[in-house]
Amino acid sequence: MEPIHLVLILSGVMLALVFAGMRVAFAAALIGFVGLTLHFAIFKDKGLWDGMMTAINIAGLTPHSKLASQTLGLIPTFIVIGFLAYYAGLTTALFEAAKRWLGWLPGGLGLSTIFATAGFAAVSGASVATSAVFARIAIPEMLRLGYDKRFSAGVVAAGGTLASLIPPSAILVVYAIITETSVGDLLLAGFLPGLVSALIYGALIIGIAKVRPSVGPTVTGFTWKQRFASLPGTLPILFVVFVIILSISTGWATPTEAGALGAFVVLAVALLRGMKMGQLRDALMEAAKLSAMIFAMIWGVLIFVRYLGFARVPMFLENWIVGLDQPAIVILLAVLGVYVLLGMFMDAIGMLILTLPITFPVVMALNGGDDVSRADSVFGMDGGDASIWFGILVVKMAELCLITPPIGLNCFVVAGVRPEVSVQDVFRGASPFFIADVATIAVLIAFPQIVLFLPNLLG
Repeated sequence: MEPIHLVLILSGVMLALVFAGMRVAFAAALIGFVGLTLHFAIFKDKGLWDGMMTAINIAGLTPHSKLASQTLGLIPTFIVIGFLAYYAGLTTALFEAAKRWLGWLPGGLGLSTIFATAGFAAVSGASVATSAVFARIAIPEMLRLGYDKRFSAGVVAAGGTLASLIPPSAILVVYAIITETSVGDLLLAGFLPGLVSALIYGALIIGIAKVRPSVGPTVTGFTWKQRFASLPGTLPILFVVFVIILSISTGWATPTEAGALGAFVVLAVALLRGMKMGQLRDALMEAAKLSAMIFAMIWGVLIFVRYLGFARVPMFLENWIVGLDQPAIVILLAVLGVYVLLGMFMDAIGMLILTLPITFPVVMALNGGDDVSRADSVFGMDGGDASIWFGILVVKMAELCLITPPIGLNCFVVAGVRPEVSVQDVFRGASPFFIADVATIAVLIAFPQIVLFLPNLLG
């Protein structure tokens, strides 16, 4: 038996455990530990006991070395910003402003929800939190005005995915840590693709409303005075976005420090707006729970990733795939297609930290590494730009798993917050947005400059 054969067997067992309902963190940690034990016992001739002792040392030291990274401090700060903004009432003001300015268009409230979620995504690091917040704010308003409940729920679930792409984004930070890509450049790179995605979502909503006017009426009657009166309520969120971008792009603060500064600004605004201690406690508890879940997932998968490294799986797959007699763009599309399939059964962060140690070296090899003059550098980028570009593509693909059955976490969250809407209704309402996401991916592949413009300009 070769090491790769053992990897395939154990990977199959791990996927079976995940599909059976075991959390990704626990399944990956268990299989990673077993894999390390057997690898050292069989292929390094250490024996079962010494192999297990070696696995225990690796399982204890590796996750700590990664989780102690200062960069990971970005995740809780970004999540805190989102929950504080919600409990301070900033999201309600954002939705009201979007409604007054965009409600007159076909599918007006759906369009307002998409751009309000995009605005909230700029201060929230979690898609699930974004969906939960707007399920409380937007869906009751749309149902009150006679909007179709499937359409309403689907818009909120899809809009929540924008928080995965528009910084501050926890999933972008996870990608940066695993691939050792610049966090600051990745955060800057997410803005324009996030805006493109929101615009494509908006175009889809307008198209649906024109074809099926029954999905919901337009919202009219707001004067220009009322529209401009709604803008001051959005200023705190815009200010936080400005602070984060300015501090990162100028080098005045590291991304971690920028996240902490943004959290401080939102906390100050929340207290000035009269946030009560109970609300502050709830916001911090929600942020702590979500952060703990993400950190546990990273911890578990890092053990499995270390096992893959000892088994030299990334090098094996890199050599095999690069040797295929297929155009690099075809292989890239195949890799992205695998993410679509995995996304039906796994959550976004778990899927990324489980697959990136394999897919990232493959794509970098296809690009030809840092030497863009090489014949196999088909994407025409240096290693840094290719890493950023692939990161945005992968995160966008990960958004799909948030609205695709059977796992679709955003859909379950929306249905859990709004009991009048079933999970099936949310999945059906969100299904057209799969087409919009595919269109976004096509645009980003055809025009990588959209991804690289801000990092190259400000990074």
